[in-house]
Amino acid sequence: MTDPRTAELLAALESDTTLDAAGPFMKIAADYFAQTRTGEGPVSTALTPAAIAARFDEPLPMGLKPLADVAARIERDVMSDVNRLMHPMYMGHQVSAPLAAAVWSEVVISAVNNSQAVWEMSPVGTVLEERVIGWMTQLAGLGPRAGGTFTSGGTEATFTALLAARAELQPDAWRDGLKAPYPVLIHGEHAHYAVTRAAGAMGIGTANCIAVPSKDWKMDVDALAATLERLRKEKRPVLAVVGTAGHTATGAFDDLSAIGDLCEKYGVWFHVDGAHGASALFSAKHKFRLAGIEKARTVAWDPHKMMLLPLSAGMLLARDVRDLERAFSQKAPYLFHGAARDDEVSLDLGTRSFQCSRRSDVLKVWVALQRLGADGIGGLYEHLCSLTSSLYEMLGERGDVFERIHVPEGNILCFRMRGTDEANARVREEYNRSGAGWVTSTVLGERRVLRVTVMNPRTVRTETALLDQVAILYLAMQS
Repeated sequence: MTDPRTAELLAALESDTTLDAAGPFMKIAADYFAQTRTGEGPVSTALTPAAIAARFDEPLPMGLKPLADVAARIERDVMSDVNRLMHPMYMGHQVSAPLAAAVWSEVVISAVNNSQAVWEMSPVGTVLEERVIGWMTQLAGLGPRAGGTFTSGGTEATFTALLAARAELQPDAWRDGLKAPYPVLIHGEHAHYAVTRAAGAMGIGTANCIAVPSKDWKMDVDALAATLERLRKEKRPVLAVVGTAGHTATGAFDDLSAIGDLCEKYGVWFHVDGAHGASALFSAKHKFRLAGIEKARTVAWDPHKMMLLPLSAGMLLARDVRDLERAFSQKAPYLFHGAARDDEVSLDLGTRSFQCSRRSDVLKVWVALQRLGADGIGGLYEHLCSLTSSLYEMLGERGDVFERIHVPEGNILCFRMRGTDEANARVREEYNRSGAGWVTSTVLGERRVLRVTVMNPRTVRTETALLDQVAILYLAMQS
């Protein structure tokens, strides 16, 4: 017999499963989309961390509370000070203003709650993941043995790729650890920190990472060739060369074809960090920037960036999917059942992934492709790049105030005010605090620059407003 307290809890669970119960939460999201559409209101909060924390300074909740009251609290205390990435003037970090169709699919993913680790826990999700990964490997031209896995993002994808490279270079490393001579890892000087983070986590050590200098904000291929030749003469093993398709700082694309040729010449694993830029494969106008990606052994790709998917949806592609299974020499008979034959690939996706419990994030990618088509995704990519190019041209027309740093190759653009580093940093702080918009900042050529990333299809004809507002702040600071 169920006691009254348990009966009350079970009744609450059931009452929460209805469409009426979900309505307030769906309304919050829909209202957010509507409120940000006009471009009115602040992009971010002006409150301090302490002020926001005070709002949630309360004892651990006890007892049941109406779900509608919980939703009302979200609307009042959470939504009022979130970063509004759907606002047209948000041009900050590489996090997308997500496609609404994919946002709605998140409810289904969470409700079903299938784990992608093994086939028997997610039969349809496994098939969908293999299908979507198959589409992506075809776009990248990786060949008939290609495959991959979804990941939490580019950091995990690159880490897993380098584990696969380690398994080839030192097959016993999983059991015995790395052995001398320790390998080196080669990357561009502007590569994402995921590369050196992986080296530290794997026990290679960041001291064994070689940063190849840049030319025009991308890896200098001549310098890479000289580095590989020097290491060959020194008989130093190379774990991998990491090329970048869409550098975080500037959006620049390395010459993947030339890097791939060098890796083939020296027998080195070639990994492409395409977390940001691999989505250019959908664009008829921009896919040329990825020429040579088919020469990679592994490719990191984040649909939650330029495919405009909600966090998180990352992918790792491999020219030979078995390389990913070799990366994890893990035996777990209570979970993984293996392939029927030695020449087959396991149906259990967890054998090629760092994660065990893993959501069916593939569903939102599949939904986006079903809704817009590959050509639609490509069209949005081109739209964001076009907006960025327009901003670059406008900067050139106002050379008295602004200095252009590089020609954009995608949707990322760096520029600076014609003033000190301190002034550029202050302008960014004041602009973001004002709520009028949001931009980021970085250091290029030992100078502080402002950095814009156009991740929102609603960012139309707002470039003039950005430059006007930033210029006004800057000139006021100079007076």
